[in-house]
Amino acid sequence: MKPRAFVPEKLDLAVFAREGAALEGQWPAASLQRLADSGAPEAPAAAWQPVRWQLQGEVRQPKGGAAQTWLHVTASARVALTCQRCLQPVEEQVDIDRWIRFVDTEVEAAALDADSDDDVLALPRHLDARELIEDELLLTLPLVPRHDVCPEPLLATQDPAGVDEEEGERPNPFAKLSALKRGGGA
Repeated sequence: MKPRAFVPEKLDLAVFAREGAALEGQWPAASLQRLADSGAPEAPAAAWQPVRWQLQGEVRQPKGGAAQTWLHVTASARVALTCQRCLQPVEEQVDIDRWIRFVDTEVEAAALDADSDDDVLALPRHLDARELIEDELLLTLPLVPRHDVCPEPLLATQDPAGVDEEEGERPNPFAKLSALKRGGGA
């Protein structure tokens, strides 16, 4: 019998897991639009390395329980984000390695996800693995990307409202209030 061909963008996950099938590949980073949009504008995703990924389906049969559908997802990407200190591009390595359990309904997924450390999702008729991988990569991005040591010195910021340029000192914020009180207005 000829092995079944699986397409990651329209994956019949139940059959994929039942057959213990595996897929792997790479996509241009620019083809993952939301990931590309999260990058630094000065370093477009077209110049990034391709996103490498692997999927492995599995059916687990726990003792005394119903069969469980699992998907092992791994992916790695090198993305250019905006450093929050110097505002220049900073490259970040983003890797995911997750086991996801799939159940029949959203209600069951929500209940199990709340009670378990495992990631639990409702089993779709067809899974878009590209979208799932992109979601997982986005969740793994650092909240505050920054260089360990910024390549350019940081510019000194000037507080336009509070610095007296001639003296270089901040005026006392209560000086105006004191002047008003002395001026006789209650």
